[in-house]
Amino acid sequence: MKVCIAEKPSVARDIADIIGAKQRKDGYYEGNGYQVTWTFGHFCTLKEPHDYTEQWKFWRLEDLPMIPSNFGIKLIENAGVQKQFKVIEQLVQQCEEVINCGDAGQEGELIQRWVLLKAQCSAPVKRLWISSLTEDAIREGFQKLKDADQYNNLYAAGSARAIGDWLLGMNATRLFTKKFAQGKTVLSIGRVQTPTLAMIVARQKEINAFVSEEYWELKTIYRETEFTATIDRIKVLERAEKGLAYLKEHPFEITSFERKEGKEGNPRLFDLTALQVEANKKFAYSADDTLKYIQNLYEKKMVTYPRVDTTYLSEDLHPKIEGIMKDLTPYAALTAPILAQPIPKLKTVFDDKKVTDHHAIIPTGIFPSNLNLEEKRIYDLVARRFIAAFYPECKIANTTVLGKVGQVEFKATGKQILEPGWKEVYANDTAPKKEGEEEEKILPVFTAGETGPHTPRVHQGKTTPPKAFTEASLLRAMETAGKQVDDEEMRELLKDNGIGRPSTRANIIETLFRRKYIEKKKKNIFATQTGIDLIDTIQTELLKSPELTGIWERKLRLIEKGEYTIDTFKQELIQMVIDLTVEVKTANYKVIAIAEKPAPPAEEKKKEAKPKEPKKAVVIEEQQCPKCKEHPLKKGNTAYGCANFKVCGFKLPFEIFGKKLTEKQIADLLAKGKTSKIKGWKLPGTEGEAEGKLVLNAGFDFEIEK
Repeated sequence: MKVCIAEKPSVARDIADIIGAKQRKDGYYEGNGYQVTWTFGHFCTLKEPHDYTEQWKFWRLEDLPMIPSNFGIKLIENAGVQKQFKVIEQLVQQCEEVINCGDAGQEGELIQRWVLLKAQCSAPVKRLWISSLTEDAIREGFQKLKDADQYNNLYAAGSARAIGDWLLGMNATRLFTKKFAQGKTVLSIGRVQTPTLAMIVARQKEINAFVSEEYWELKTIYRETEFTATIDRIKVLERAEKGLAYLKEHPFEITSFERKEGKEGNPRLFDLTALQVEANKKFAYSADDTLKYIQNLYEKKMVTYPRVDTTYLSEDLHPKIEGIMKDLTPYAALTAPILAQPIPKLKTVFDDKKVTDHHAIIPTGIFPSNLNLEEKRIYDLVARRFIAAFYPECKIANTTVLGKVGQVEFKATGKQILEPGWKEVYANDTAPKKEGEEEEKILPVFTAGETGPHTPRVHQGKTTPPKAFTEASLLRAMETAGKQVDDEEMRELLKDNGIGRPSTRANIIETLFRRKYIEKKKKNIFATQTGIDLIDTIQTELLKSPELTGIWERKLRLIEKGEYTIDTFKQELIQMVIDLTVEVKTANYKVIAIAEKPAPPAEEKKKEAKPKEPKKAVVIEEQQCPKCKEHPLKKGNTAYGCANFKVCGFKLPFEIFGKKLTEKQIADLLAKGKTSKIKGWKLPGTEGEAEGKLVLNAGFDFEIEK
């Protein structure tokens, strides 16, 4: 017998139908020389600390770091898992060959290898490696079964990732919790979740410290076209008004008119991250939801394997494109122009060097039926992007007009679409616009040297703070390890150094929400006070730096390619955990003042809605920063801070030791260095509530004087 182990029961049923294993047994199908069984998700996990030694059952600083001499695996404690595992164990011990039909990716490889390891499989193993679950793909995959050893590096990378997450997560979480947390609070630290949180906190601090400034610009209208002065923004209204008076005395003169034809390249095919970004921008779907919808479409055989990080197709797919296009009958009007000519072998679409285990996400050609609204929308994104990739480029004309009024130079720009090309695919839709892309604006023809009357004016504006992260922009930041990248080519180059994998990023974001480290307001993501306090406590750059975490990620990818050994990776991680433990144990930071259960956003809003009215109005912003004594204080979302916060670093939270301060108490603290006696302080490491004065000490930290 040959035993096939699929990733889930539905896939096992499809495989059994195709290879002729028609007889249903308890936990498997049988027939035609095959037995087809299945797992459902992770059956095995790395052993927990207490599985190695009783001593590690308890959270104690003196027992850290925990470094097992050898990492072991165990079955998950679940009755369904244990029953199905017994079936697999019996089958693999009696068979002549095992065919690993697990999910064709790193996680899928790890799940199946651990099951075979736990079942003490000694039979030779083959690998079914397919990019879609259509009948044709499964048949072709069985005709071209691979040797399981070809995927040893993929398994090694999956193991290294799991061990790395265990070493850092288990040790750092216990370390920071025992050193800094109050009561029963657990401070969760993770190899990917902590740098992701650090990016959100850093952005929030920029927003909180941002001080909006007014500015003025000189603009004028000449021949129904608005021109803007090319001088720096004016900071003083009086100067802007003088500029306006000057403009009124002189005519407008055109100095240059330039029209350049260009092209707007087609949007790239989707990898998982790009699809999650697009679905978040367009439909406000979370990364986690988009992953569920595209996974459903994959299991319904309508799209190819989704957990991918390439936007290219392998060159051997080129002959199949025409057939897929013909099968996209709901989009016949859009595919007709492509099918009228031979399918071009575009370098922006086909490149074997950019494809590893899987290609970009594309439709399979199976008719999309029985889909809910969300699945329809995601399918439509994939189908239209696939079609748009083979359309001609969009041809445009960019116009730049320069002029002057007296000595002041002006500029206007325009854009005209000459041939829409791929944009026709999105004609009834908002085309996927790139960041900062201009709308179409057609300018009249001007001649250098022409002059005439114009209507000048002063435009008043305000500087805006940095934008808060959305899930879309956070996914992009994770993909590029925090670097702001708009160029597709550069993004491809940075992918190897991104943090997390495409398939795990959604889960990382969900974990941060679950732990109440971040919250969502409309589409924007903000760090909670707990999240900010946690990042402020972590002094070790390696734990919170996206760039450094990106370097670890690169090493994992090198293990996958066979260019780095798992043992070296493990030793480096062990050394890092040892160094981190020594550093934190001897450190002297303040304890994190957080509630055991952070209030949900709705409750916070209620609290903010009814602050106690101070008896006497005190304008805190008129006070000077007590630390640098050079800059005024500014009010942020959660605290007052020095206007020069990035350099000075002084911050006075609205809530300290579990109490929300009144304006009067804040004013006393700034003027006298202490408040009057107050009841109800919740001090770190103590039970119950304390009474005393809140004092701003010499180190500009807060303490209670009893």
